[in-house]
Amino acid sequence: MEKECTVDTFSEEETKALARTIARHLTPGDIIALEGDLGAGKTTFAQGIAKALGIPGPVDSPTFTIIKEYEGTLPLYHMDVYRIDSPEEELGLEEYFYGDGVCLVEWASRVEPLLPDSTLWMFLTVKPDRRRIRICSKDPRWNSLMKELAAR
Repeated sequence: MEKECTVDTFSEEETKALARTIARHLTPGDIIALEGDLGAGKTTFAQGIAKALGIPGPVDSPTFTIIKEYEGTLPLYHMDVYRIDSPEEELGLEEYFYGDGVCLVEWASRVEPLLPDSTLWMFLTVKPDRRRIRICSKDPRWNSLMKELAAR
C-alpha cells in the first residue's frame, strides 16, 4: 500500500531544509524521483540533498549531460532524463539505480518502468505563495520519514 504526505515550503531555503531532512534517511541504493514543471524546485531540492551529503561546490541541473556524479558521504547521481525519448534508450541508468549511491532523477516518469518499487516519489507544484510537495512510496522503509514529515 502506498503511503504519502504533503509538505508546503515557502522559500528556496525551506525546500533545501526539507531535502536535508530527507537526506538523513538516505542509504546506498536509494532513488528519489522528482516530478514537476520547470521552475518547480527540483534542482533546488537536489542542492539541499547535495549539501546534506557534504558535497562542496555548485550543483546544477544535468539537463544536457543527463547525469552528474558527485562524491560526498554517499555518492550522488543527479539525473535529468527529460531528453530521453524512451525508457529503453540505452544509457546504463540501471547501473546507477542499483549502485552504491543515491539517485535523484528529475522528470522520472520518463523512465518509470526502470525504477524499483522502493523509489521515493516527489511531486512538486508551484502555488502563488508556496511550493506544494507530495511525497509518496510503496516501500514501507519510508514510513518513518512520512511520519516525521507529517509531524512538521
